[in-house]
Amino acid sequence: MTSHSRLLLSALLMAGLGGALLSSSILAGATLLIAIAGMVFSVRKSLYKAGWDKPKELRLLHFAFWFFVLASFLSWTLEGFDYEGGKTLGTHARFILFWPLIVAVTYARIGARTMFAAIGLIAVSVIAIFLATIAARQGAFNQLLNSRFGGGINPISFGNLALLGGMLTIVAAIFFTREKRRIVGTLLFLAGTAAIVISMLSETRSNMVALPFLLVALIPLLGKRLRTAGLVAIPLLVAGAIVTSDRMSHSLNGLLHDGNLDTGMEVRIEVWGQAWSMFRENPWTGVGLGGYTHRIESEVEAGNLPKHFIDCCTGHAHNDLLNNAATSGIPGILSWALLIFIPLAIFARHLFSRHVPTAHLATAGTMVCAGYFFFGLTEATFNRTLFLTFYLLAVASLASAMFTELSGSYVRNRARRVSATVITKNEEDHIADCLTSARLVADEIIVLDSGSTDRTVEIARGLADVVEVTDWPGFGVQKQRALEKAKGEWVLSLDADERITPELAREINHHLADPDADAYKLPWAVTIYGSRLDFGRSGRAPLRLFRREGVSFSDALVHERILIPSGRKVKTLRGRLTHYTHRDFGHSLEKSAKYAWLGSLEKHRKGKKTRTMFYPTVRGVMTFMQVYFIRFGFLDGAVGYLTAVTYAQVTFNKYAGLWTLDRHGRPKHHGDSQ
Repeated sequence: MTSHSRLLLSALLMAGLGGALLSSSILAGATLLIAIAGMVFSVRKSLYKAGWDKPKELRLLHFAFWFFVLASFLSWTLEGFDYEGGKTLGTHARFILFWPLIVAVTYARIGARTMFAAIGLIAVSVIAIFLATIAARQGAFNQLLNSRFGGGINPISFGNLALLGGMLTIVAAIFFTREKRRIVGTLLFLAGTAAIVISMLSETRSNMVALPFLLVALIPLLGKRLRTAGLVAIPLLVAGAIVTSDRMSHSLNGLLHDGNLDTGMEVRIEVWGQAWSMFRENPWTGVGLGGYTHRIESEVEAGNLPKHFIDCCTGHAHNDLLNNAATSGIPGILSWALLIFIPLAIFARHLFSRHVPTAHLATAGTMVCAGYFFFGLTEATFNRTLFLTFYLLAVASLASAMFTELSGSYVRNRARRVSATVITKNEEDHIADCLTSARLVADEIIVLDSGSTDRTVEIARGLADVVEVTDWPGFGVQKQRALEKAKGEWVLSLDADERITPELAREINHHLADPDADAYKLPWAVTIYGSRLDFGRSGRAPLRLFRREGVSFSDALVHERILIPSGRKVKTLRGRLTHYTHRDFGHSLEKSAKYAWLGSLEKHRKGKKTRTMFYPTVRGVMTFMQVYFIRFGFLDGAVGYLTAVTYAQVTFNKYAGLWTLDRHGRPKHHGDSQ
């Protein structure tokens, strides 16, 4: 990509985020143009030609946005393609642009500096709107203070996004200060603080609910000495905000002294009750995207609701969760939960990253998701185009920038000696690639072979430092033998069908420059039938890298465990450990049968029993549900389905085998068949 193209995409991102409160058309136009660029890059496969290793977290985010659109489309279809519902679907359909946005921002290699510069413009726009309003009113400042300030749009929308923009700008200020750009950091801090103060003039109650949680999200960015002070200051800041808010103070006084809510909250509670009733009547499908509007209108016409509900409450239920429940039923609830909590979990995982840009981007992303959760308590944010488009662009750009920064953050050289151990038998197809990849992170490679009849040992001798041929005592004991021969401070235990990818190698070497844990799990990337699986069984992260002292393997015949002394810290790395589980489907059946039977023997050895065939059946079904649904295996397509079925069959066979072992040698009763 040329520098001009990168500059143009960066400018569009700044215009989109910075201009969101100036005009929703600026936000929508910039988002669309960035997405179009992403579509062009996707068609040309520009990212993949550049060697992009697509993070599975971004695929999961993509699913969350698409599922929301799918749930809305299903609801609209079931209600008969209602006109009002079609308008709502048109708003929700903007989420389809998520992946093109990811592609464009990633290909432009937009990182933390550009991202936080764009965020700072949000606060600048809030200040500009406020000053312009004062100028338009010829300096009537007192008049401005005595009304709900909305910057020319809905006060709720303005107040929520101004607060969020102000808090994000504070994160940007801390980032630039850490980057030794103190003047920029100071200016952004002042701008962010001003934007937060201006947002309070909107008198939006959900701001008061969201504020303490947004402030708490800042705590990980503070030094250890400041964190306690920050936690003490948060209640004081929130109390001050409440006291200075006439609307919030009035609501609390009425509730505490008279036990009455103000009119606005009473209306919302009535609307929430209506939405809840609609959900209870149609829990699986809801009443349709347009059904909520029609129900409220009919209730008003019948005299069951006041007429002012037509003006305030026909569009949505003033609560994201209840609105989705009423219009789309259980699928709607699930789609809303995934849209909020999948991004929240992905961002929150990196809050305490030691890489400064990553930690700050993660904090910003966490704030966006948490803010929308609390804003959605009193507003259907995803039914408003401004709210929805801002969330789309903010999450897509922050996530893309975070993973771009993560990918470029592994720059340190390993300072610890590592021994790689591999056990083999007839692995001539795999051993060369396995050992070559291990050499990217290992000073010493040890191979223990258990009597291969192919060229495994010959190939290994040319690549490993130690190669020995032994008997076969089982997986656990054999791996313990290899461990005892290791001389390195750290040990990497690999199977012959596993590979260390270049990015994982860079991450391992980076962490072992100054380890922040005593052991690391390496996420699998199972590769079969020409596809790399990111979910399902690849959702697992086996323990493979550990500090050698005090560690041992269990003596299990199969599915051995690494026994780490208690009190030691274990972390999971991001890079993928490629796992070629089998050559073809025939090998899959052979290997699955072997592992299932060994699992049966191991459980029998430990005294486990299966008294009926019902238990193996239930365990098989549970394995399928876990691999295919809970671990999102369905996102891996047909191969993901086949993998889930295969693992379910292995689980069934393992417990069915245990059932047969328990019956072996048991004398037959007279009623038994001959």
